[in-house]
Amino acid sequence: MPGARIDYLKKRETDTLNDHILLDSKSPVATVTFNRPSQRNAISFDMWHEFSGIMQKLDADRDIRAVVITGAGGESFSAGADIQDFDDYRSDSTKGRGYNDAVNGALKALSEMATPTISMIQGFAVGGGCELAVATDLRIASDDSRMGIPVGKLGISIGHREMRGLVNLVGKGNAMYILLSARLLDAEESLRIGLVNQVVKPGDLHDYTYKLANDIASLAPLSHAVNKLTMQQVQNKPSLENLTKEEDDLPLIQFDTKDYLEGYKAFLEKRRPNFIGE
Repeated sequence: MPGARIDYLKKRETDTLNDHILLDSKSPVATVTFNRPSQRNAISFDMWHEFSGIMQKLDADRDIRAVVITGAGGESFSAGADIQDFDDYRSDSTKGRGYNDAVNGALKALSEMATPTISMIQGFAVGGGCELAVATDLRIASDDSRMGIPVGKLGISIGHREMRGLVNLVGKGNAMYILLSARLLDAEESLRIGLVNQVVKPGDLHDYTYKLANDIASLAPLSHAVNKLTMQQVQNKPSLENLTKEEDDLPLIQFDTKDYLEGYKAFLEKRRPNFIGE
């Protein structure tokens, strides 16, 4: 099954990568935290690379059924790319390509995960921080959140992957409004245009998000993986008439899994199913 990492590897052993990105891999819901609150959790060049590796390792862990991504400190999810990196990594187009490749790799690793992902957003999610949130499956925001991609204030533009993700999420008109206005949207407007899925009070954000994550984690992981992959195909294929046989057969493979038999039996027996990801 291309792109859907459902042939899982063994669980990773380390929980903390460095001081700037923290990982709590307690199953079934892992938490990845950007931990630079004094810099509004800005993401450095090295952090983009490291984030890619974290996503790949979590997606290969069959005990992890959902991933929550958030920022430390309560004031920012992430302010995006660290401006202090620009002299070293974005001073011209040659250096900029290397930086954009790092960002693109992180967003690709995140958006192509078979494991469901949720952004838990409090405070600012700006620039690359907003783009990263867009790349997750769901976004839960506190009512004090502010989101936007004000690249027009820096004289730069966003890449093709970021643009496609934004347009797929909020539509062309809203995407252009976000980019051309360079405004930071409040939580109400973000919810109205579909940039976030739910808005809750700051004090309720943690419990609401993790209740949702655990509910998702209790369901069949292979169903999630195939639904995510089918969604990617629907979004990226110019025509569903051009599907390969493997792609066309994708919704059918669930009938050959142990989890389907378990779900079917549990329904008949009026009990909670125990899904194992096989």
